[in-house]
Amino acid sequence: MRKELTRKFYTQPTLKIAKALLGKYIVRKYRDKELVGKIIETEAYIGPQDKASHAYKGKITPRNKAEYLRGGHIYIYLVYGMYWQLNISTFKKGLPECILIRALVPIVNGKERKDLIKKTNGPGKLCRYLKLDRSFYGEDLVKGDRIWLEEGEKIEPSQIVKTARIGIDYAGSYWAKRKLRFLIKDCSKYLK
Repeated sequence: MRKELTRKFYTQPTLKIAKALLGKYIVRKYRDKELVGKIIETEAYIGPQDKASHAYKGKITPRNKAEYLRGGHIYIYLVYGMYWQLNISTFKKGLPECILIRALVPIVNGKERKDLIKKTNGPGKLCRYLKLDRSFYGEDLVKGDRIWLEEGEKIEPSQIVKTARIGIDYAGSYWAKRKLRFLIKDCSKYLK
């Protein structure tokens, strides 16, 4: 029986959600099967004050409008013209906060497949694995039937590693050094 995450989960404060997403399952219905992955790495982007956010200074563009949706919607975009990046809007409508999903452990036939993690240990790789593209832009994870998140395993605070986000030196030392990236300690050896 599915136990999907509710709107209430996605509208909590962003930093709380970024940690709470660890251990949750992303389920993508593709053709007649389900592609499933356990979230093992996230990065938080906390609104207009965050110099690494696409919504820095309250900027609204056709690319980032989904960031302004209430928590639980997909904000997906292309980088380098070839890699999709899956983000989930968080908190309240009109406040552009989101969480980048950076890595998954594939779940096949109900079992974790760490031998397959090289296919999902990066934002672009996991989008390729889950067959995600622009058509998911703005999709509601609470109401969707193509993709949703489910309760997975509970990750204790002692099992969460906090680090600086990756590849955002342009945001200045304060934002580049803030520990807004979260990963499961037992999985860190699989991540860059």
